[in-house]
Amino acid sequence: MLFNTPQYILFLPVVVLIYYCLPKKMRCFWLLATSYYFYMQWNPLYIILLFSCTLLTYVCGRMIENLRKREVDTQEEDGQKENLIGCRKQMLCFIICILLNLGILFFFKYFQFGISVLNHILVYFHIQEIGWGYDILLPVGISFYTLQALGYLVDVYRGDIYAEKNFIRYALFVSFFPQLVAGPIERSKNLLVQLHSPQGFRYENLRKGGLFILYGLFLKMVIADRAAIIVDTVYGNSMVYPGFYVVIATIFFAIQIYCDFYGYSTIARGSALIMGIHLMDNFSAPYYARSVKDFWRRWHISLSGWFRDYLYIPLGGNRKGEFRKCSNLLIVFAISGLWHGASMAFVFWGILNGVYQ
Repeated sequence: MLFNTPQYILFLPVVVLIYYCLPKKMRCFWLLATSYYFYMQWNPLYIILLFSCTLLTYVCGRMIENLRKREVDTQEEDGQKENLIGCRKQMLCFIICILLNLGILFFFKYFQFGISVLNHILVYFHIQEIGWGYDILLPVGISFYTLQALGYLVDVYRGDIYAEKNFIRYALFVSFFPQLVAGPIERSKNLLVQLHSPQGFRYENLRKGGLFILYGLFLKMVIADRAAIIVDTVYGNSMVYPGFYVVIATIFFAIQIYCDFYGYSTIARGSALIMGIHLMDNFSAPYYARSVKDFWRRWHISLSGWFRDYLYIPLGGNRKGEFRKCSNLLIVFAISGLWHGASMAFVFWGILNGVYQ
């Protein structure tokens, strides 16, 4: 179910109407049910993956917090040795959960790409290729909800936020339908906290949210989809059209990709705001940026912030000297490129942006 379809235009008012008719304690149940229904419109079987990611990170978060409480309780009685054992158990639980979730993501998004790369290496050394005749259908939104759930887990491990005890509320945090498929990638400190205290109906939220939705639909359907006609025509026949047309199509592609993504993010913000939930703004006039560094502060802000806080800074950031800073930037942008798509083109695109930095 896409935002710019008649199905969603009918779906959203029904969800909002029933949401405000229900008691506040029941609203999480309703939003969770509708979020799962929304996701199952693509492929019902892949709801298992969404539930698995939710369950794994929920259980691991609770385990980490319980181990931390035991550590505090026994610290004075048993001394430093027990404290060290408790820390190791937390780390082991954390690492296992991270690897399981990344393993699921890798299989569905990168396994075929990995086989392709490996076969190229085997052919180079005159070794027989690995046969793989199956196509793996990529689950919609898996990159977004996996990062959101792992961000929550890292926050719990660091002690930046409590481990959510209510499974329904946490499941809604991972699967909230407005931002499930295309972001923004929300932080637990923002979205999960808001789900604890649902707001009553406010006309101002309805007005602003409705305007966000209309503006997002305008960006997507009027600008992005019209620009796509020129882009697809020229890029689909690049040998026919001379260089001038390719330049024009490239400019239109920049407009298309921005309005498409920003349109979806704006519709997501508007849909959530009607229910009194504030999602972050994912774009801040990126084409007004004065440098590549400034651009990545403005474009897909939730993803850039995620990689900064959960990968770049833990790698050492800019605290370990100039060489480590440059290495960390290249690593982060290469992984960011791979996150965008399972091909070497995206990896090189990411590295190129790292070099620009």
